[in-house]
Amino acid sequence: MNQIDLKGRNAVVTGGAQGIGRAVTERFLRSGAAVAIWDRDTALAGKVAGELGSLGKVIAVNADVTSWTSIEAAAKETAAKLGGIDILVNNAGIAGPNAPLDAYPLEDWRQVIDIDLTGVFHCCRAVVPLMKAKSFGRIVNVASIAGKEGNPNASAYSAAKAGVIALTKSLGKELAGMDIAVNCITPAAAKTAIFDQMTQTHIDYMLSKIPRARFVAVDEIAAMVAWLVSPENSFTTGAVFDLSGGRATY
Repeated sequence: MNQIDLKGRNAVVTGGAQGIGRAVTERFLRSGAAVAIWDRDTALAGKVAGELGSLGKVIAVNADVTSWTSIEAAAKETAAKLGGIDILVNNAGIAGPNAPLDAYPLEDWRQVIDIDLTGVFHCCRAVVPLMKAKSFGRIVNVASIAGKEGNPNASAYSAAKAGVIALTKSLGKELAGMDIAVNCITPAAAKTAIFDQMTQTHIDYMLSKIPRARFVAVDEIAAMVAWLVSPENSFTTGAVFDLSGGRATY
């Protein structure tokens, strides 16, 4: 494992209690950062914080990314407990059901957009002022290869992740004059709890599209994110970093 130096940095990882988020949280702690796990499952976040506490300072903060009030409060609590926020990883997300667009449940469409896209907006809106005040910041938004290519029978997820890519480019340009980098990653599917929301047919479809013929490991994702949030990433912003195992065509 390459050693990325994040000593003295304070990070927020949304959905940091499991899957990709937990892998990122652990990688940050091993790199010297203090981490706040933002999760609406406070019990699970607290359990994970206890399990990872030997690696460094990690706290659990109740946060519902669909609620601006909740995220505003989470940012204030985190800044007070950690002494500021230097890094934000917007990882919280859901897949939603697999269904043709003309049969896609309206309530599920709204929920996927609210969590996967509006949630990223809420977290950036709350944290960016803190980064501006410190003249430093690193934001990584977890999008998906589905946001580039669109997966059939996953219209809400594909649309939300495409929105995350565009939001990243927009905010990256807004903050380009400061030492605040905003980038996103577009991983292929990883074997996490999100698979529980998908049909086996859809899982098989995703795997069939990956030239490496396997799913991405969460530790591989965490490795890329660790560099993106480091001071070494001092020039690249508003960019999309591919983790699709060769699937992406652009």
